[in-house]
Amino acid sequence: MRAKKSYGQHFLTDRGLAARITAAVLPQPDCPRILEVGPGKGILTRFLLEREEAFKAVEADRDMIAWLQEHLPETAGKLIAGDFLKLDLETVFEGQCFSLLGNFPYNISSQILFKAVEHRALIPQVVGMFQREVAERVVAGPGSKTYGVLSVLVQAHYEGRYLFTVKPGSFSPPPKVQSGVIRLQRRADSLVPEDLWPAFR
Repeated sequence: MRAKKSYGQHFLTDRGLAARITAAVLPQPDCPRILEVGPGKGILTRFLLEREEAFKAVEADRDMIAWLQEHLPETAGKLIAGDFLKLDLETVFEGQCFSLLGNFPYNISSQILFKAVEHRALIPQVVGMFQREVAERVVAGPGSKTYGVLSVLVQAHYEGRYLFTVKPGSFSPPPKVQSGVIRLQRRADSLVPEDLWPAFR
């Protein structure tokens, strides 16, 4: 199964990194569920299936869905065929909260973050791989060169931490840029009151 440019696919091939990424999803006792975005060939999925949390994955590429069903039969009943950006998140776990994880397609990674922020009541934690510059921007502090609109919108509701950098050679095909993995944890109290959020946004 070859990567498709139309889906922005770059398959992670380093199992050691896959283990680190999935381990970065901290257990949420009150929210024992994980949704993976864009499982691809399932290198992260294999580790997630070994965890105690309930698991589902959403994949836009129907050919990839078929590939996963053939090569990773443990995903039976756990795959959602569709575009994450169009998915009604309330339906994934019947309105229950979940952590969000993914090697996010770089061409829609900011949109994925915006959707997570909009559905923050459902999503207490996000662990994702982004283009390194985007990852750094998301967690940048005020006054830094990379601090911007994305930083403000995400950090209004989540505390972010840059975890580690991933080199192009860890993917097939290798992207032209480095990648970065971050973890976002929802704040107990948002920096922007809910009644002011629509205007702030």
